[in-house]
Amino acid sequence: MLVLRRRMGETIVIGGGIEIEVMEISRTRVKLGVTAPRDVPVARKETIAVAAENRRALELVAEGAGEVAETLRLLGLALPGHP
Repeated sequence: MLVLRRRMGETIVIGGGIEIEVMEISRTRVKLGVTAPRDVPVARKETIAVAAENRRALELVAEGAGEVAETLRLLGLALPGHP
């Protein structure tokens, strides 16, 4: 891991196409600005795990949608779009 020190307004360049600028420094946080090509995803690390969990949950729902619809039908309830 490369560790760099930067002051407010200073920038780090990665691969020539990505820039990270220190926008603001407070006592407990640093605000960074990221400039990157549109085809380069930029996200906070903790949101990537949440997005993966959400995708998996949607896959499980899609796989079991027929079973859920049938259970609801048996209970006298109905899902929107399902008879």
